[in-house]
Amino acid sequence: MGRVAYGSAGLLALALLTACSAEDPDGVAMVGQKAPEASVSFSPADKTANVPTDQPLVVAAQGGTLKSVRVDGGKSGPLKGVLSEDGTRWRSLGTARPGTVYKVTAVSVNPEGKEGERSSTFSTVKGGKTFDIKTVTPNKDDTGLTVGVGMPVMITFDNPIADRVSVERNLIIRSSRPVEGAWHWFDDTHVDFRPLEYWPAHTNVRLEAKLAGVRGGPQMFGKRDVKLDFKIGRSQITKGSTDNHVLTVRRDGKKIRTMPMSAGQGGQWKYYTTSGVHLAMSREPVTVMTSPGIGPGSAGYYQLTVYNTVRISNSGEYVHSAPWSVGSQGNSNVSHGCVNISPENAVWFIKNTLIGDPIIITGSPRKLEPTNGWGHWQEDWKQWLKWSSLKDGPTITF
Repeated sequence: MGRVAYGSAGLLALALLTACSAEDPDGVAMVGQKAPEASVSFSPADKTANVPTDQPLVVAAQGGTLKSVRVDGGKSGPLKGVLSEDGTRWRSLGTARPGTVYKVTAVSVNPEGKEGERSSTFSTVKGGKTFDIKTVTPNKDDTGLTVGVGMPVMITFDNPIADRVSVERNLIIRSSRPVEGAWHWFDDTHVDFRPLEYWPAHTNVRLEAKLAGVRGGPQMFGKRDVKLDFKIGRSQITKGSTDNHVLTVRRDGKKIRTMPMSAGQGGQWKYYTTSGVHLAMSREPVTVMTSPGIGPGSAGYYQLTVYNTVRISNSGEYVHSAPWSVGSQGNSNVSHGCVNISPENAVWFIKNTLIGDPIIITGSPRKLEPTNGWGHWQEDWKQWLKWSSLKDGPTITF
């Protein structure tokens, strides 16, 4: 009997041991069975060709997480990306380069810590030509990197842009304070950014033109990325009227100077000073002015050397020293369209003006055109947005 009981107990122990190494009714692996490696998927899939440069690469792990993802483009350089918070998805940032074969290497980790490596390749569309930023304003050489509260960001391209949406969404404005603003296309090679209202004083601003590989048109892609940092200075706004003949300068809301002035005498349309929101475009110690549309030997021709000038339009308007009209400054308009002030006031004004400072003139029947110099503030916000591909939105703060 004792041996029978002993054998029964042994059979029971053997049955329990067998049950512990089996699979449960739901198919879940029990103790003693190892978890499989994590699987990895790629989008675009392996060996995909003619991938658009702006199509993001996505790498995903199932049954585990991603430890690392490396994307090598050879001479075009690596493609950077970001990993999701849970570690299961990696997504590329920016754009790929045209005509490039990329090799993707992903290392995954399963729940038990076992690593696995998978790789994939894809190739991007071939590019026929490139486009580049030809000029960007403000810049250190022409304007300095501290500018006035009215300063727009102005970009010209070396080739016409057909895909404005693709380019505009890669033109990023960052600022130390959130500012609502928008880009505005004046033509196929010229796009500018301005805020809804003047920039807040003492704001740091950064332009990030992430255009390398960006599609600008059929078989045309961006050549490079461009970054520009600048700063908005104090708020200084100058206002003057052709009726009362006085310029008033306010800094951060406080009146700091008044200057008698003489504006355009009129008679002919070109001899009116334009009314509107001008911006200081340049500061010139010496400017040689000639009569518009009149050559040497003709009636009304003049050539004059003028000192301490601040340009406010492309049609030849300046705020400048005019010792010959001091007697008229403050009481009448005698110029050919410029704003005349005394030599003493002109010295002060050029020293105390930043490029991009608003200079607002009222009273004249001739209005400043939005395309005459930097007449960006002549368009109301609805008009400005009419020529924006992506419309308005807040800047990205940093």
